[in-house]
Amino acid sequence: MSVAPGLQPESWHLLTLLDRAPGLHALADTLSELVDEGHPIVAGTADLKYSNGLVRFQERHPDRYVQFGISEQHMVSTAAGLATTGWQPYVATFASFLALLACEQIRTDVAYTKLPVRLIGHHAGITLGYYGTSHHATEDLAITRSIAGLTVIAPADAAQLRAALRAAADWPGPIYFRIGRGQDPDVYSGDDRAFTIGRAVEHAAGSDVTIIATGSMVHPALSAAAMLNAEGISAGVLDMHTVKPLDVAAVSAAAERTPVILTVEEHSVLGGLGGAVAEVVAEQGLSTHVVRHGLRDEYALIGPPTHLYRHYGLDADGIARAARTAVG
Repeated sequence: MSVAPGLQPESWHLLTLLDRAPGLHALADTLSELVDEGHPIVAGTADLKYSNGLVRFQERHPDRYVQFGISEQHMVSTAAGLATTGWQPYVATFASFLALLACEQIRTDVAYTKLPVRLIGHHAGITLGYYGTSHHATEDLAITRSIAGLTVIAPADAAQLRAALRAAADWPGPIYFRIGRGQDPDVYSGDDRAFTIGRAVEHAAGSDVTIIATGSMVHPALSAAAMLNAEGISAGVLDMHTVKPLDVAAVSAAAERTPVILTVEEHSVLGGLGGAVAEVVAEQGLSTHVVRHGLRDEYALIGPPTHLYRHYGLDADGIARAARTAVG
Protein backbone atom coordinates (compact mmCIF):
# COMPACT_ATOMS: atom_id res chain seq x y z
CA MET A 1 0.00 0.00 0.00
CA SER A 2 1.37 3.40 -0.93
CA VAL A 3 0.38 6.60 0.84
CA ALA A 4 0.99 10.26 0.27
CA PRO A 5 4.28 11.64 1.66
CA GLY A 6 3.96 12.43 5.35
CA LEU A 7 0.62 10.62 5.67
CA GLN A 8 0.63 7.63 7.98
CA PRO A 9 -1.18 4.45 6.89
CA GLU A 10 -3.78 4.83 9.64
CA SER A 11 -4.56 8.35 8.45
CA TRP A 12 -4.92 7.05 4.88
CA HIS A 13 -7.40 4.47 6.15
CA LEU A 14 -9.41 7.12 7.96
CA LEU A 15 -9.47 9.37 4.91
CA THR A 16 -10.72 6.43 2.85
CA LEU A 17 -13.58 5.98 5.34
CA LEU A 18 -14.21 9.72 5.26
CA ASP A 19 -14.77 9.55 1.50
CA ARG A 20 -17.78 7.32 2.24
CA ALA A 21 -19.23 9.70 4.83
CA PRO A 22 -21.05 12.57 3.07
CA GLY A 23 -22.49 13.78 6.37
CA LEU A 24 -19.00 14.55 7.62
CA HIS A 25 -18.20 16.34 4.37
CA ALA A 26 -21.30 18.41 5.01
CA LEU A 27 -20.04 19.46 8.43
CA ALA A 28 -16.60 20.59 7.32
CA ASP A 29 -17.64 22.07 3.99
CA THR A 30 -20.57 24.05 5.36
CA LEU A 31 -18.45 25.52 8.14
CA SER A 32 -15.84 26.45 5.55
CA GLU A 33 -18.47 28.13 3.40
CA LEU A 34 -19.76 30.11 6.38
CA VAL A 35 -16.22 31.31 7.12
CA ASP A 36 -15.88 32.38 3.47
CA GLU A 37 -19.12 34.33 3.87
CA GLY A 38 -17.72 36.25 6.81
CA HIS A 39 -18.98 34.41 9.86
CA PRO A 40 -16.57 34.50 12.83
CA ILE A 41 -16.35 30.72 13.06
CA VAL A 42 -13.54 28.74 14.62
CA ALA A 43 -13.67 24.94 14.64
CA GLY A 44 -11.91 22.46 16.85
CA THR A 45 -11.84 18.83 17.79
CA ALA A 46 -10.40 16.50 20.40
CA ASP A 47 -7.96 14.50 18.25
CA LEU A 48 -10.68 13.32 15.85
CA LYS A 49 -10.27 15.44 12.72
CA TYR A 50 -10.37 12.37 10.47
CA SER A 51 -13.31 10.76 12.28
CA ASN A 52 -15.46 13.89 12.03
CA GLY A 53 -14.12 15.26 8.75
CA LEU A 54 -12.79 18.52 10.14
CA VAL A 55 -9.51 17.77 8.40
CA ARG A 56 -11.26 19.24 5.35
CA PHE A 57 -11.99 22.43 7.29
CA GLN A 58 -8.38 22.57 8.51
CA GLU A 59 -7.11 22.35 4.93
CA ARG A 60 -9.24 25.33 3.84
CA HIS A 61 -8.95 27.44 6.98
CA PRO A 62 -5.93 26.40 9.04
CA ASP A 63 -5.99 29.71 10.93
CA ARG A 64 -9.53 28.94 12.15
CA TYR A 65 -8.84 25.37 13.28
CA VAL A 66 -7.80 24.21 16.76
CA GLN A 67 -6.57 20.72 17.64
CA PHE A 68 -7.23 20.21 21.35
CA GLY A 69 -5.90 16.69 21.68
CA ILE A 70 -7.66 14.18 23.89
CA SER A 71 -9.04 16.78 26.31
CA GLU A 72 -12.77 17.13 25.71
CA GLN A 73 -13.59 19.06 28.87
CA HIS A 74 -10.81 21.53 28.15
CA MET A 75 -12.09 21.88 24.59
CA VAL A 76 -15.60 22.86 25.74
CA SER A 77 -14.35 25.34 28.34
CA THR A 78 -11.96 26.89 25.82
CA ALA A 79 -14.79 27.18 23.33
CA ALA A 80 -16.75 29.12 25.93
CA GLY A 81 -13.78 31.43 26.41
CA LEU A 82 -13.46 32.00 22.67
CA ALA A 83 -17.16 32.82 22.48
CA THR A 84 -16.71 35.64 25.01
CA THR A 85 -14.29 37.35 22.61
CA GLY A 86 -16.63 37.40 19.61
CA TRP A 87 -15.85 34.05 18.01
CA GLN A 88 -18.48 31.45 17.23
CA PRO A 89 -16.82 28.12 18.13
CA TYR A 90 -17.86 24.75 16.72
CA VAL A 91 -16.25 21.91 18.66
CA ALA A 92 -16.65 18.26 17.79
CA THR A 93 -15.97 14.86 19.31
CA PHE A 94 -17.72 11.55 19.84
CA ALA A 95 -21.15 12.17 21.34
CA SER A 96 -20.41 9.91 24.29
CA PHE A 97 -17.35 11.95 25.22
CA LEU A 98 -19.05 15.29 24.64
CA ALA A 99 -22.41 14.89 26.36
CA LEU A 100 -21.30 12.57 29.15
CA LEU A 101 -17.66 13.41 29.86
CA ALA A 102 -18.02 17.17 29.35
CA CYS A 103 -21.53 17.55 30.77
CA GLU A 104 -20.42 19.88 33.57
CA GLN A 105 -18.55 22.15 31.18
CA ILE A 106 -21.49 22.25 28.78
CA ARG A 107 -23.87 23.16 31.58
CA THR A 108 -21.80 25.65 33.55
CA ASP A 109 -19.39 27.19 31.04
CA VAL A 110 -21.57 27.20 27.93
CA ALA A 111 -25.31 26.99 28.67
CA TYR A 112 -25.40 28.91 31.96
CA THR A 113 -23.54 31.78 30.31
CA LYS A 114 -25.75 31.59 27.17
CA LEU A 115 -22.72 31.65 24.90
CA PRO A 116 -23.07 30.85 21.16
CA VAL A 117 -21.01 27.66 21.26
CA ARG A 118 -21.95 24.86 18.84
CA LEU A 119 -21.30 21.39 20.22
CA ILE A 120 -21.07 18.65 17.59
CA GLY A 121 -21.63 15.19 19.06
CA HIS A 122 -20.86 12.79 16.23
CA HIS A 123 -21.06 8.99 16.05
CA ALA A 124 -24.07 9.23 18.36
CA GLY A 125 -26.26 6.37 19.50
CA ILE A 126 -24.84 2.94 18.73
CA THR A 127 -22.94 3.85 15.55
CA LEU A 128 -19.64 2.97 17.26
CA GLY A 129 -20.99 -0.52 17.83
CA TYR A 130 -17.74 -2.45 18.22
CA TYR A 131 -16.16 0.14 20.51
CA GLY A 132 -18.46 -0.75 23.37
CA THR A 133 -20.31 0.99 26.15
CA SER A 134 -17.71 3.71 26.67
CA HIS A 135 -18.31 4.90 23.11
CA HIS A 136 -22.06 4.36 22.81
CA ALA A 137 -24.14 7.51 23.30
CA THR A 138 -27.64 6.45 24.27
CA GLU A 139 -28.12 9.00 27.04
CA ASP A 140 -26.98 12.22 25.36
CA LEU A 141 -30.43 13.49 24.36
CA ALA A 142 -31.68 13.07 27.92
CA ILE A 143 -28.63 14.90 29.28
CA THR A 144 -28.58 17.81 26.84
CA ARG A 145 -32.36 18.21 26.79
CA SER A 146 -32.32 18.76 30.54
CA ILE A 147 -29.72 21.54 30.41
CA ALA A 148 -31.45 24.92 30.57
CA GLY A 149 -31.00 27.15 27.55
CA LEU A 150 -29.39 24.49 25.35
CA THR A 151 -30.95 23.85 21.94
CA VAL A 152 -30.75 20.23 20.73
CA ILE A 153 -30.81 19.34 17.02
CA ALA A 154 -30.50 15.90 15.38
CA PRO A 155 -30.36 16.16 11.56
CA ALA A 156 -31.50 13.19 9.50
CA ASP A 157 -28.90 13.32 6.73
CA ALA A 158 -26.14 15.38 5.13
CA ALA A 159 -28.50 17.83 3.39
CA GLN A 160 -30.40 18.55 6.59
CA LEU A 161 -27.15 18.96 8.51
CA ARG A 162 -26.07 21.61 6.01
CA ALA A 163 -29.40 23.37 6.39
CA ALA A 164 -29.28 23.14 10.19
CA LEU A 165 -25.76 24.57 10.34
CA ARG A 166 -26.84 27.49 8.20
CA ALA A 167 -29.96 28.05 10.28
CA ALA A 168 -27.79 28.04 13.40
CA ALA A 169 -25.36 30.64 12.10
CA ASP A 170 -27.26 33.48 13.75
CA TRP A 171 -28.91 31.53 16.58
CA PRO A 172 -28.29 33.48 19.80
CA GLY A 173 -27.56 30.68 22.29
CA PRO A 174 -25.68 27.36 22.49
CA ILE A 175 -26.61 24.34 20.39
CA TYR A 176 -25.91 20.63 20.67
CA PHE A 177 -25.89 18.92 17.28
CA ARG A 178 -26.34 15.16 17.38
CA ILE A 179 -25.12 13.43 14.25
CA GLY A 180 -24.15 9.90 13.27
CA ARG A 181 -21.09 8.68 11.41
CA GLY A 182 -21.90 10.57 8.22
CA GLN A 183 -23.32 7.60 6.33
CA ASP A 184 -27.04 8.14 6.82
CA PRO A 185 -29.14 7.48 3.68
CA ASP A 186 -30.49 10.56 1.97
CA VAL A 187 -33.87 11.81 3.13
CA TYR A 188 -33.70 15.28 1.62
CA SER A 189 -32.35 16.58 -1.65
CA GLY A 190 -28.84 17.96 -1.70
CA ASP A 191 -29.95 21.57 -2.07
CA ASP A 192 -32.92 21.41 0.31
CA ARG A 193 -32.50 24.20 2.87
CA ALA A 194 -36.11 24.42 4.04
CA PHE A 195 -35.19 24.14 7.70
CA THR A 196 -36.43 26.02 10.74
CA ILE A 197 -35.09 25.35 14.21
CA GLY A 198 -37.96 24.13 16.40
CA ARG A 199 -40.33 23.26 13.55
CA ALA A 200 -40.82 19.60 12.64
CA VAL A 201 -40.99 18.40 9.04
CA GLU A 202 -44.20 16.55 8.21
CA HIS A 203 -43.66 13.88 5.57
CA ALA A 204 -47.13 12.37 5.70
CA ALA A 205 -50.28 12.63 7.80
CA GLY A 206 -51.74 9.29 8.82
CA SER A 207 -55.01 8.45 10.54
CA ASP A 208 -53.98 5.31 12.47
CA VAL A 209 -50.49 6.10 13.75
CA THR A 210 -48.01 8.95 13.60
CA ILE A 211 -44.35 7.97 13.73
CA ILE A 212 -42.26 10.76 15.23
CA ALA A 213 -38.60 10.13 14.53
CA THR A 214 -35.38 12.07 14.94
CA GLY A 215 -31.91 11.93 13.40
CA SER A 216 -30.82 8.57 12.01
CA MET A 217 -34.27 7.06 12.55
CA VAL A 218 -36.10 9.29 10.05
CA HIS A 219 -35.09 7.26 6.99
CA PRO A 220 -36.12 3.84 8.40
CA ALA A 221 -39.29 5.43 9.80
CA LEU A 222 -40.26 6.56 6.31
CA SER A 223 -39.59 3.07 4.97
CA ALA A 224 -41.65 1.57 7.79
CA ALA A 225 -44.53 3.94 7.05
CA ALA A 226 -44.48 2.87 3.40
CA MET A 227 -44.74 -0.76 4.50
CA LEU A 228 -47.60 0.00 6.87
CA ASN A 229 -49.55 2.03 4.34
CA ALA A 230 -49.21 -0.83 1.84
CA GLU A 231 -50.80 -3.09 4.45
CA GLY A 232 -53.73 -0.75 5.00
CA ILE A 233 -52.45 0.92 8.19
CA SER A 234 -52.51 4.68 7.69
CA ALA A 235 -49.16 5.90 9.01
CA GLY A 236 -47.83 9.42 9.08
CA VAL A 237 -44.25 10.54 9.75
CA LEU A 238 -42.85 13.59 11.52
CA ASP A 239 -39.16 14.41 11.40
CA MET A 240 -38.59 15.97 14.83
CA HIS A 241 -35.11 17.24 14.02
CA THR A 242 -35.20 19.71 16.89
CA VAL A 243 -35.62 17.79 20.13
CA LYS A 244 -35.44 21.04 22.09
CA PRO A 245 -37.30 23.30 21.68
CA LEU A 246 -39.82 20.64 20.69
CA ASP A 247 -42.48 21.46 18.10
CA VAL A 248 -45.43 21.26 20.50
CA ALA A 249 -47.93 22.28 17.82
CA ALA A 250 -46.85 19.39 15.57
CA VAL A 251 -47.17 16.90 18.42
CA SER A 252 -50.62 18.24 19.33
CA ALA A 253 -51.79 18.03 15.72
CA ALA A 254 -50.55 14.44 15.47
CA ALA A 255 -52.32 13.56 18.71
CA GLU A 256 -55.59 14.99 17.45
CA ARG A 257 -55.27 13.15 14.14
CA THR A 258 -54.14 9.69 15.25
CA PRO A 259 -54.95 7.51 18.27
CA VAL A 260 -51.34 6.32 18.48
CA ILE A 261 -47.99 8.12 18.39
CA LEU A 262 -44.85 6.01 18.03
CA THR A 263 -41.62 7.83 18.84
CA VAL A 264 -38.43 6.38 17.37
CA GLU A 265 -34.89 7.28 18.41
CA GLU A 266 -31.42 5.76 18.42
CA HIS A 267 -31.30 6.42 22.13
CA SER A 268 -32.71 5.17 25.39
CA VAL A 269 -36.47 5.51 25.69
CA LEU A 270 -35.78 7.31 28.99
CA GLY A 271 -35.52 11.08 28.76
CA GLY A 272 -35.05 11.54 25.03
CA LEU A 273 -37.49 12.23 22.20
CA GLY A 274 -40.07 9.81 23.56
CA GLY A 275 -40.00 11.47 26.95
CA ALA A 276 -40.34 14.91 25.40
CA VAL A 277 -43.37 13.88 23.33
CA ALA A 278 -44.98 12.09 26.28
CA GLU A 279 -44.58 15.24 28.39
CA VAL A 280 -46.48 17.29 25.82
CA VAL A 281 -49.28 14.73 25.57
CA ALA A 282 -49.60 14.46 29.36
CA GLU A 283 -49.42 18.19 30.09
CA GLN A 284 -51.98 19.07 27.43
CA GLY A 285 -54.32 16.23 28.40
CA LEU A 286 -54.34 14.75 24.90
CA SER A 287 -56.04 11.40 24.41
CA THR A 288 -53.54 9.72 22.11
CA HIS A 289 -51.50 6.70 23.19
CA VAL A 290 -47.71 7.24 23.14
CA VAL A 291 -45.36 4.31 22.58
CA ARG A 292 -41.62 4.97 22.93
CA HIS A 293 -39.39 2.90 20.65
CA GLY A 294 -35.65 2.75 21.23
CA LEU A 295 -33.31 1.10 23.67
CA ARG A 296 -34.92 0.09 26.95
CA ASP A 297 -33.28 0.58 30.35
CA GLU A 298 -30.11 -1.22 29.33
CA TYR A 299 -26.65 -0.81 27.82
CA ALA A 300 -26.33 -1.66 24.15
CA LEU A 301 -24.66 -4.86 23.05
CA ILE A 302 -21.33 -4.73 21.23
CA GLY A 303 -21.42 -5.48 17.52
CA PRO A 304 -21.78 -3.99 14.02
CA PRO A 305 -24.26 -1.09 13.98
CA THR A 306 -26.41 -2.75 11.31
CA HIS A 307 -26.77 -5.84 13.47
CA LEU A 308 -27.56 -3.72 16.52
CA TYR A 309 -30.25 -1.79 14.63
CA ARG A 310 -31.87 -5.07 13.68
CA HIS A 311 -31.55 -6.47 17.21
CA TYR A 312 -33.19 -3.42 18.80
CA GLY A 313 -35.83 -3.02 16.11
CA LEU A 314 -34.37 0.25 14.87
CA ASP A 315 -34.56 -0.70 11.21
CA ALA A 316 -37.61 -0.37 8.96
CA ASP A 317 -38.90 -3.85 9.80
CA GLY A 318 -38.52 -3.27 13.53
CA ILE A 319 -40.24 0.11 13.44
CA ALA A 320 -43.11 -1.28 11.36
CA ARG A 321 -43.45 -4.17 13.81
CA ALA A 322 -43.58 -1.77 16.76
CA ALA A 323 -46.23 0.30 14.99
CA ARG A 324 -48.40 -2.76 14.27
CA THR A 325 -48.24 -3.77 17.93
CA ALA A 326 -49.06 -0.25 19.07
CA VAL A 327 -52.05 0.05 16.75
CA GLY A 328 -53.24 -3.37 17.89
